[in-house]
Amino acid sequence: MSNNMAKKTIEIFTDGACSGNPGKGGWGAVLRYNGKTKELSGSERETTNNRMELTAVIKALSALKEPCKAIITTDSKYVCDSIEKGWAKSWRTKGWRKSDGKPALNIDLFEILLALLEIHDCRFVWVKGHDGHPENERCDELATGAIQKLS
Repeated sequence: MSNNMAKKTIEIFTDGACSGNPGKGGWGAVLRYNGKTKELSGSERETTNNRMELTAVIKALSALKEPCKAIITTDSKYVCDSIEKGWAKSWRTKGWRKSDGKPALNIDLFEILLALLEIHDCRFVWVKGHDGHPENERCDELATGAIQKLS
């Protein structure tokens, strides 16, 4: 049996939110494995929506205690496309420059995320936000709740 087959498959759902952009931000994640669910959330006083979207994925993957296969569902095109379309790896190869030569944003978070993707076998799935997807809605509640706790 190969290592890939032995890996647990975890479902991860994430969302980030910002009150003002930049402004107070929050993130939420729901992890599901073998019928068990774990919820995570947090906040930052001064951030952007994209940073919170990335942080949600990073915190969820960082919570895994062993290398896993993860299906990550997010409503962030930015996160999904930057990984699934290979943009982040390309930016890193080009010294964190985008194809137009401008500097990439959120380099610190992408470096962490790319390192986590070396450990875990991840696939990203995009869903439309605020469209009734139960886990996405729950992640939004966790993220906005984390912002409210900042006040």
